[in-house]
Amino acid sequence: MAKIGIIGGSGLYDMEELKNIEELEIDTPFGKPSDKYITGTLSGKEVVFLPRHGRGHKVSPSEINYCANIYGMKKLGVEWIISVGAVGSLKDDIHPLDIVIPDQFFDRTNQGRRCTFFGDGIVAHISFANPVCPDLSKILYETGKGIGLTVRNGGTYLNMEGPAFSTKAESSFYRKMGFDVIGMTNLPEAKLAREAEICYGAMAMVTDYDCWHETEEIVSVNTIIENLNKNSENAKKIIKAAVKEISSERKCECSNALASAIITDRSVISRQAKDKLSIIAGRYL
Repeated sequence: MAKIGIIGGSGLYDMEELKNIEELEIDTPFGKPSDKYITGTLSGKEVVFLPRHGRGHKVSPSEINYCANIYGMKKLGVEWIISVGAVGSLKDDIHPLDIVIPDQFFDRTNQGRRCTFFGDGIVAHISFANPVCPDLSKILYETGKGIGLTVRNGGTYLNMEGPAFSTKAESSFYRKMGFDVIGMTNLPEAKLAREAEICYGAMAMVTDYDCWHETEEIVSVNTIIENLNKNSENAKKIIKAAVKEISSERKCECSNALASAIITDRSVISRQAKDKLSIIAGRYL
């Protein structure tokens, strides 16, 4: 049975319905993940939770070991990842406590985060024109709407660097460019999930209006935490309902993302490099 991964805040795995809970510490060739993985059974499906920032929120967005986090999911047999994260709204009609299911990303990080498993003697270029799994995104959207939540289907997630929030000039620029929400974490996860041939869908949970809005309070940690707690409850409702709809059979292209992506001549790839990526790309090496 395919496992379903959930990446988000520590409170997401605090569900009465979650059974057979175990904590697993996973070693990876890319270093340590953010925390131990919590496995269990939810709605009859095997699930794997990982707190993105570690329990107690001790890892900054720029310091997250995204490679280790996704590698650990792959090592545990995860084929679907539901990502839950806080975002600011860049649109008048996207309100705090709304949920956006993004279908595009725009990168405004400083490229200091490692966002690929490849390099060190192996070159791969994945297709990333459509960066999220359409099937999983559809499930998340329809599930949220079905339980009465305000969910927006599609939108562009601008991934800023952080950890500081935007200046007003930056926020106003992003609005003029037509972006929908702004966050700090989802783009690296989506890239690595695609390389790992894992279906990835994101729930962007709106906490604030960033700082562009003239009549709303400027974004602050207190505002975000208050709305984070409310959003966490909504996220858990969607997760509990969505896992029931996720099939064990994948019909999307995510499961074969590496089929024509690795361009390095196999004869020049070292045994060490092949071993390092055996879990990610072993069937192609």
